[in-house]
Amino acid sequence: MNRMALILAADDGAQMQSGIPKALHTLCGRTMIEHVAHAMHSVCGDVAYVLGESREAVLRRVGQDALHVAQPAQDGWGTARAVRAAMPLIAGREGCVIIAPGDVPLVSEESLERLVSAVEEGDSPAALLYASLDEPAGYNRIVRDELGQVQYVARSEQLTQAQSRIRACNASIYCVRIDMLMWALPLVKPSESDGLYHLSDLVGILSGAGYRVQGVKMRDPMECIDVDDCEQLARASKAMRTRINRRLMRAGVTMIDPDATYVESDVQVGAGTRIYPGCVLEAGTVVGRNCKLLPHSRLHGAKIGDRVTIENSVVLEAEVADDTTVGPFAYLRPGTRVGSGCRVGDFVELKNSSIGDGTKVSHLTYVGDSDLGRDINLGCGVVFVNYDGKVKRRSTVEDHAFIGCNVNLVAPVHVGKDAYIAAGSTVTRDVPDGALCVARARETVKEGWVQARKEQGKL
Repeated sequence: MNRMALILAADDGAQMQSGIPKALHTLCGRTMIEHVAHAMHSVCGDVAYVLGESREAVLRRVGQDALHVAQPAQDGWGTARAVRAAMPLIAGREGCVIIAPGDVPLVSEESLERLVSAVEEGDSPAALLYASLDEPAGYNRIVRDELGQVQYVARSEQLTQAQSRIRACNASIYCVRIDMLMWALPLVKPSESDGLYHLSDLVGILSGAGYRVQGVKMRDPMECIDVDDCEQLARASKAMRTRINRRLMRAGVTMIDPDATYVESDVQVGAGTRIYPGCVLEAGTVVGRNCKLLPHSRLHGAKIGDRVTIENSVVLEAEVADDTTVGPFAYLRPGTRVGSGCRVGDFVELKNSSIGDGTKVSHLTYVGDSDLGRDINLGCGVVFVNYDGKVKRRSTVEDHAFIGCNVNLVAPVHVGKDAYIAAGSTVTRDVPDGALCVARARETVKEGWVQARKEQGKL
C-alpha cells in the first residue's frame, strides 16, 4: 500500500507568547516540525505540509521544494479543515495517509510504523495512536464499547465524570485509507462548543458507519506530548535528551551524569568515549572512539577524531584529529583543522587555520588565518597578526620551526622549515629555512640608576 504523510502546522502558536511560530520552536537541535518530519520520512514516501502565516519561515527549515498548501481562513478553522485544504495533494492517490500535528516532536518511527501496519495488515480503514497516561488531564480520551472497540474521541473540555477517569489519551495522530478519508471528511461538522472542525470526529463517523477504527498504543507515553507553551516545550526537550542519551549509552558511550549532559539529535559519538557533566554537543558534531570530554565543553558542528581529550573548551565547526588534547579554556573557531598528536593549551584561540601533526600551541596564543606545519612549537603569548584594518591575510609556518614567547607575526609572512624566531620579536618579512630571526631592540642596562633617581628626589 502506498503511504503519504500530512503534517498540520497552520497554527502559528500565539499561545506560546514567544514571537516564534509554533512549529519553529527547537528542541535538541531541530525544530518541532523537523522532528515530526524526520519520523515521517522513515515510514513514508511523500511528506506534505499544511501551513499558515509562517509558511515561508517553515519552508526555509523543511525545504523550499516541500509539498505544501496554505490553509485558507474562509474555510473555517480546525484540524479537519486543515486536512481538507490538503485534498488537492491527496486526491487521486491510492493507499493511506498518516496525519499528525507539527507539535508532537517525540513521536517515534516505531510507533508510526505500527500505526500504518494496523491499516495495511488488518481490516481497519483507519487507526489512531494513543498513550496511557497516569495524569491525563488536558488530553482527549479514547472511548470504547464493551468489546473494547474504539467508538469515538471525547474532547477534554466536554468529558463526563466517567470519561475523565479514562487514561487512554488521543495523540492526534491518525492513519486513514485515502478512499475512506475522501468519503468521511466532508461529514465532519463544526463543534457546537468552539466552532472548530475537529479531525478527531472522523473516528466517530467511521465507527458509527460500522467501520473498525483500531487504537495503537504507544510504548513510550512521552510520545504523546503535544507542545502548546514553553513549559511543555521544556518538558518535551528533557524527554528528547533522555532518549538521545540512552541511545548513546547503549552504544557504549559513558556519561558520568546523563541529566547534566546535553546532546542534540544528529550528534554521533563513538564507543568508549567518556562524557563528563556540563558538556553540550550540538548539531552536526561527530566524536570518535575513546575520547574524553571533560566538564563544560561545547562542541558545535565539530569533527573530533579518536582518543581526543577536550577540557573546558569550545569547538565550533572545527576539526581535531586523533590523539590531540584541547584545553582547558581553548577556543577553536570555524575553519580550523588541528592535526593528530597536537597540544592546544589553555587560553588558545584558533581561527580558520590549519595545525600540522605534532604541533604544540600551549598557552595564551592567537592563531588566525594561518597554516602551520608539523612539529612546531609556539611559545606563550604568540599572536598571528592577521588583520591590517582593512584586509585579513594569511601567514605560513613550515615544519619544525620554533616560535618564541611573545612573538607577533604580522601577515602575510612565511617562516621557513627549522627556522627560529627569538622571544619578543615582531616579524614583518619572510624568514628563510634554518634562519634565526631576532626583531627587538638591544637592551640597555644603567647601573646605579635607581639610587641616582632617589637622590634627585624623583623616586
